[in-house]
Amino acid sequence: MHIYCKENLNEIKNVLIQLTNKQYTFKSTNLFGSTIGQHVRHILEIYQSVLNGFETKVINYDNRARNLLIETDTNIAIAVIDEICLKLTENQQNIQMVLEGNFCKKEGKQIKIETSLLRELAYCLEHSIHHQALIKVGLLEVKCMNFIDDTFGLAPATIRHRKHCI
Repeated sequence: MHIYCKENLNEIKNVLIQLTNKQYTFKSTNLFGSTIGQHVRHILEIYQSVLNGFETKVINYDNRARNLLIETDTNIAIAVIDEICLKLTENQQNIQMVLEGNFCKKEGKQIKIETSLLRELAYCLEHSIHHQALIKVGLLEVKCMNFIDDTFGLAPATIRHRKHCI
């Protein structure tokens, strides 16, 4: 799982290397005013939530930092990707963890769910791919589709399925 996550993050990094900060922060009308940078920040902060919980064995996605620098500066986002990839290399074992969060709109409804590092990394990967599909819409709007290949934002199962349909 660690390798697949790093490959996915490096796919995003390859896009960021090519984008200007103006393109990265362009408010997409097709994405209701959100930016590529906002989607990248969200992806990265989900990964950070998992890796920050490695020592305490507690993950809480609700308590993300929401660091605006990640969503406005591609160089900072690239540095965060590199940091996450390094931590993924260092933390190879699958440990038991607890996911805590409030999964409804009302305050005070926090619950705890048993999970594992690998399960949460699988979630990070699926979550990232979902947001990459949205990033693809943003790339289309800023005329940067040539920065990605046809499989960007597609789940591995979808890619495998399409190969069988050819």
